[in-house]
Amino acid sequence: METLMVALGDRAYPIHVGRGLLERSELLLPLLRQPRAVVVSNTTVAPLYLNRLADSLRRSGVDVGEIVVPDGEQFKDWPTLNTIFDRLIESRCERSTTLIALGGGVVGDITGFAAACYQRGMPFIQVPTTLLSQVDSSVGGKTAINHRLGKNMIGAFHQPRLVLADTDTLGTLADRELRAGLAEVIKYGLIRDLPFLEWLEASVERILAREPDALVEAICRSCRNKAGIVAADERETGERALLNLGHTFGHAIETGLGYGRWLHGEAVAAGTLIAAELSRQLGWLGTHDVERIDDLFRRAGLPVRGPAALSVERYLELMHSDKKVQDGRLRLVLLEAVGRAVVSDAAPLGEVAAAITRRSGDG
Repeated sequence: METLMVALGDRAYPIHVGRGLLERSELLLPLLRQPRAVVVSNTTVAPLYLNRLADSLRRSGVDVGEIVVPDGEQFKDWPTLNTIFDRLIESRCERSTTLIALGGGVVGDITGFAAACYQRGMPFIQVPTTLLSQVDSSVGGKTAINHRLGKNMIGAFHQPRLVLADTDTLGTLADRELRAGLAEVIKYGLIRDLPFLEWLEASVERILAREPDALVEAICRSCRNKAGIVAADERETGERALLNLGHTFGHAIETGLGYGRWLHGEAVAAGTLIAAELSRQLGWLGTHDVERIDDLFRRAGLPVRGPAALSVERYLELMHSDKKVQDGRLRLVLLEAVGRAVVSDAAPLGEVAAAITRRSGDG
């Protein structure tokens, strides 16, 4: 087991990465304020792993409740959130009861948001079961639900007390989900860690083949990068915004097509190539840099173009509702160089539109 720390003073918490961690209740017990917890999972993950986690806790004397919600981005919404609240209230859960999110990014986001709101805040633990959630969404305390007009528009910052990433759960992950997770892994190399990007270029096929050592290295390097950024900028007032490379375009794709049509990582991959193309148009990247990024995403089995069905006008409309708009100006994460990102509002809308056009459909 590898252990990393997210350094947030008295709210610091560990990230444990390794095999067989679902049965290691001793890692969770010291963080429970009372011997009671509720595990939130979905209809895909629960049949595979809920009993393994819950039984381990019960053997250690913990009273464990279970809430199973539908699977899919389209269910990261108010009705599903209210289902969680209904169960917590019906079960007379207290503020000191711990919520445990067992699943991918959707489960982690909605469970974290429920924990942030229920009785004005209860502790929660992340047990991510997808590559994307293990390397990104489970770390950093961003919680949210979607709105029909924008992704993750309603949420709160609420840090977990622990992240427990059992790499055994990746063995049942669908190939498409594994590839989608790689989009967030590649992101870290592009924005701040060129040596990691070079390692990924040499190792992407090993990750896709689910070689244990390659998976652990990818997860740990990604979490180390994110933990460092979150510790420096928890509330996204500066450096943390760099983690949104490709996300403003990607969120427009997800919202514009309808939640669940494209996986989050797929939309981020296409969005990252739009951002790279815009960076090239601004003179920051060379054509060979964009081709290098394109090649890595293609080898990862990810889309490198946005959907033809989404018009430039619709992209821009959705992007101007994004959380990163400030004083009415569109702020984008762009690449000054491969391995170095910057937040900029300097790109003219005409250039943004041209980059979308060049990187959408047939281009």
